[in-house]
Amino acid sequence: MHLMKGKSERMQTSQKHPTSSGFDLYHQPVQNVDPYTRYQVLQSNSCHEIHNSNSQGTTISFQPCKEQYFTLESSPALNDLIGCDSPSYASVSSNSNRSPFSPHASHSYHSDQHQSSDNNYGSPTSAHSSADDSYELKHKLRELEISLLGPDSEIVDSCHCCYEGGHHGASAMAKYNWDQVVEMIPKLDLKEVLSRCAQAVSDGDIETAVGFMNNVLPKMVSVGGDPIQRLGAYMLEGLRARLESSGSLIYKALKCEQPASKDLMSYMHILYQICPYWKFAYVSANAVIGEAMLNESRIHIIDFQIAQGTQWMLLIDALASRPGGTPFIRVTGVDDSESFHARGGGLDIVGKRLSDYAKSRRVPFEFHSAAMSGCEVELENLVVLPGEALAVNFPFVLHHMPDESVSTENHRDRLLRLVKNLSPKVVTLVEQESNTNTSPFFQRFVESLSYYSAMFESIDVALPREDKQRISAEQHCVARDIVNMIACEGPERVERHELLGKWRSRFSMAGFAPCPLSSSVTNAVRNMLREFNGNYRLEHIDGALYLGWKRRALCTSSAWRCY
Repeated sequence: MHLMKGKSERMQTSQKHPTSSGFDLYHQPVQNVDPYTRYQVLQSNSCHEIHNSNSQGTTISFQPCKEQYFTLESSPALNDLIGCDSPSYASVSSNSNRSPFSPHASHSYHSDQHQSSDNNYGSPTSAHSSADDSYELKHKLRELEISLLGPDSEIVDSCHCCYEGGHHGASAMAKYNWDQVVEMIPKLDLKEVLSRCAQAVSDGDIETAVGFMNNVLPKMVSVGGDPIQRLGAYMLEGLRARLESSGSLIYKALKCEQPASKDLMSYMHILYQICPYWKFAYVSANAVIGEAMLNESRIHIIDFQIAQGTQWMLLIDALASRPGGTPFIRVTGVDDSESFHARGGGLDIVGKRLSDYAKSRRVPFEFHSAAMSGCEVELENLVVLPGEALAVNFPFVLHHMPDESVSTENHRDRLLRLVKNLSPKVVTLVEQESNTNTSPFFQRFVESLSYYSAMFESIDVALPREDKQRISAEQHCVARDIVNMIACEGPERVERHELLGKWRSRFSMAGFAPCPLSSSVTNAVRNMLREFNGNYRLEHIDGALYLGWKRRALCTSSAWRCY
């Protein structure tokens, strides 16, 4: 999760592609556009009530605002036009928006027969079928198109004929009067316009895609706006890069234009303080490891994303006062070049920091470095000594390992098998609860829009909207992930999230069994969440923890043991 690791840098389009504009374009205030959040949080008991199982929050409900938008609800007379069977629309899975926090959640891992194979391992899903979801999305996008072209347009009618005939690419026929569309901006929903633009990109409808990118979306997005406007600025840049086939060039350029180490560290610290995602990873994993190592005198922890080593300072502190005596602790840290830059140096910085802290707490300690990415790790890099009880930690890192869909080497599963050969006592996994690994482009775009909308909303409540540090933190620590998921394909796309159900399958095939998280782990996380907004939700389902914002699950924490 680069959001908290601070690995994402300011987006800048290559000079090779002059039609694409960098983020500076979107700093201007959005003119005459209401915020696009179409629901109000109320302390009342109206429709769609959700009870917060977390003691931090209250019962909330959602009520439509009075403003009129060109959305699904605005033109019921258009229902007879929604008969499209476009393959790209139908590919959108029911898991794209579902979460354990949905009021219709079944808490079952049995997938719907209409879901794609990639979703057969999904998180607890709604009872609604994928056909219902794809129909809803088709309805929204078709209605947006009709609102832009006019209900009596012959073009719309001809598009409708193509939809009814099951032909793909109807958007290629749509011709927009962009001056009129611009006048309608205050009545348009930004999420739907972004989706319509992405659909045009997916269909190869260059004229429509460029029209949205050049005429409409720049006037609707802003890095200083509300959450969806800020997210929209980054997603627009990703769409531009994809359309120009410059995604990999931009991604590589961004890696070379990182801010100074001290600045990047500052951005990372801001997000660490205002968002609970990394604290969720640290607290849950430490609680699991502490329980598993309760009676062990020599503990070895292999961390595949060591970062600054902060997590182990917390564990050292806890183990220093453990009843029965303080254990000997050895930490092996796996590193990469980007973490090196964020720290302003190598793993020796982490080793010294942890060693000094352990000494201050009178805890016997040793640090071992493995300065390489997870894809490069081999057994000889992870030396486990006789008598050590081993714990392995995967915090927001496995989704960066290419799997069988990218490389025959399949480092994602190879790494799990390698760890199994070390016979660890426990393995902890924290990952984003999102499905973007093998999804087709448009489905991946819709999923990313849903996921990051919730994340940007959660960031928004923590700091004032005009806070320049928050804007910089989002640009430097989030934007590159979004561009990568939208603009890049193949080995260049390193952001490849999977749902917990898929991780269950991978761990099972590697020889691991689930290790259900105890009530003590859950309570530790709940206590941590007291520091944050009451809209964060925590659910304990099938032995794992789900952390979400309102009704959207964002992260999961689980533990595993060898068969």
